[in-house]
Amino acid sequence: MLLAVDAGNTNIVFAVHDGTEWRGRWRVRTDAERTSDEYAVWLLALFQHSGLKPADVTRCAIGTVVPAALYNLRRLSREWFGCEPLVARSALDWGFEIRVDAPHEVGADRLLNALAAHQTYGGPLIVIDFGTATTFDVVAADGGYLGGVIAPGINLSIEALHRAAARLPRIGIGRPQSVVGRNTVAAMQSGIYWGYVGMLEGIVARIRAEQDGEAGGPLKVIATGGLAPLFAEGTTVIETTDPDITLEGLRMLASRNPAPTLSRMHRRDEG
Repeated sequence: MLLAVDAGNTNIVFAVHDGTEWRGRWRVRTDAERTSDEYAVWLLALFQHSGLKPADVTRCAIGTVVPAALYNLRRLSREWFGCEPLVARSALDWGFEIRVDAPHEVGADRLLNALAAHQTYGGPLIVIDFGTATTFDVVAADGGYLGGVIAPGINLSIEALHRAAARLPRIGIGRPQSVVGRNTVAAMQSGIYWGYVGMLEGIVARIRAEQDGEAGGPLKVIATGGLAPLFAEGTTVIETTDPDITLEGLRMLASRNPAPTLSRMHRRDEG
């Protein structure tokens, strides 16, 4: 089985795939100081609850945009599952060209999204990922990665609004009943929600106007991330939402690349 680890700025998702289906998905807050043993205590309890054993895992793939978290995630794979993890990076075999100025600067999550979205939905397309940042990534008809857009995430914007304006409260995100709010919270919720819908529609329109020719045809729009369904309700530009794109990208990347070899020095039982 494959243990896939998607480590973002806010959360880390662990998931196990048995070759046919995902057997479990678990989420924990990202903390670069958390040790491999702390991960193991938490994760192995969830394994047991799901009827899984550490010995079931024969491969591990890690995608992370948090370099400081990688050390302990690698140790988790080596010491508790006995395998050297495949770490998503631009130098691997992705099956497509990364057509940007500096491929090594592209976040692993964005390449994983591009890989899985193209394999699943074809191309050309735009992948919108609602994470700590909201990203728009453009994939050509042949699967080539063309670049994208990075904007502040919704929760970052809400927190910035609360911190910068002394009289504005911290709010939750939701679709407001009307555009014009009749109290402070409703007005803030409308500004955040419809402001982001306007951003989504505006950026997608500009990408399409600029990239349709280079991408090889009309661009479909796929969205992922926890807030994707909420914003898909408010706009017609999002054609499909898929919560598993990044994990599927890790699974596909692992299938394309050989498993790294675990050296003797990294085996827990050999010191």
